[in-house]
Amino acid sequence: MGTAVGDGIVQRNPCRVRGAGQDRSPERPVLSVGEVVALVEVMPERYRALVLAAFGSLRWGELAALRRCDVDEEHGTVRVERSLTELAGGGRIFGPPKSAAGKRVVVVPTVIRPALAHHMAAFTASPPGALVFTSTTGAPLRDGNFRRRVWGPALTTAGLSDTHFHDLRHTGNTLTAIAGASLRELMDRMGHSSPRAALIYLHGSDARQRAIADGLSRLVEGELQGRIQGRPKWGAAARSGTRRAREQRRAS
Repeated sequence: MGTAVGDGIVQRNPCRVRGAGQDRSPERPVLSVGEVVALVEVMPERYRALVLAAFGSLRWGELAALRRCDVDEEHGTVRVERSLTELAGGGRIFGPPKSAAGKRVVVVPTVIRPALAHHMAAFTASPPGALVFTSTTGAPLRDGNFRRRVWGPALTTAGLSDTHFHDLRHTGNTLTAIAGASLRELMDRMGHSSPRAALIYLHGSDARQRAIADGLSRLVEGELQGRIQGRPKWGAAARSGTRRAREQRRAS
């Protein structure tokens, strides 16, 4: 109908609905680091590294498609080249990531590298093409089975309700932004070609604003201390530039 309007066939588009193009999906929760750790502790050992991998900002399908050859333990990186997609008819297919930018190399946080190394030694087969994360039978992960048999019971035990696995990626993205990642860095880590999604995680926070203010204060003080003997007398007891100017005029 939009094309028909443009071609002059009809005068107006009757299919337009005010506000239909706006996304009003409820914001997903962001877990604290403590909540992620609590969840890891109640997960079966086979899936603990899968939960921790959320700090790498990988999607479920990307995690399910990871192979041993994609993990560089020496340099602490994961190469994302494909994703596992479950078909409507029940089948599964390995294909490219969600977008062209999805093919990327992600640096794994140092703190979770030992857990990933332990998982690969204990649960990943030796061939380079072996899947890193599999079911107890060695088969590729199925989202539905995982949620029903593993994820749901673990949430109940940890006291975390209404938490989706994708919320782990959401949490990892938020923590990455709080750690100081720029928009470009967030896009690269998340595997997004558009800044729209990355901008969601660049919202301000009280802690981040205070850290920025403290950093600015250190920068200014360091510069002033190199130019002025002693600490500058700023604050309530200090005379403003306007007050000093008035005093000079009175004295003259």
